Amino acid sequence: MTRSELIKLVAEQVKLSHKNADAAVDAVFGTIAHSLEGGRRVELRGFGSFGLKERRDRAGRNPKTGVPVAVEAKRVVFFKTGLALRKRVDS
Repeated sequence: MTRSELIKLVAEQVKLSHKNADAAVDAVFGTIAHSLEGGRRVELRGFGSFGLKERRDRAGRNPKTGVPVAVEAKRVVFFKTGLALRKRVDS
């Protein structure tokens, strides 16, 4: 599903104009992103949670040449599905 498809479905299900559904989807995603930027976890009960993991410095390898490359430490976003969503998907 693309972002535009999501906006269309939200507009139809909640009976909003396309413009208002677009604003609602933007607000939800923007709020999640803002919370993650601040280092906070986002939990949506029944759906899942978004969080951050710290990755340490490590030695990588250029796959084309095989030359060792230093990979810097970074934070990465992860998503863990909630129990209710896992059950719906497994059914």
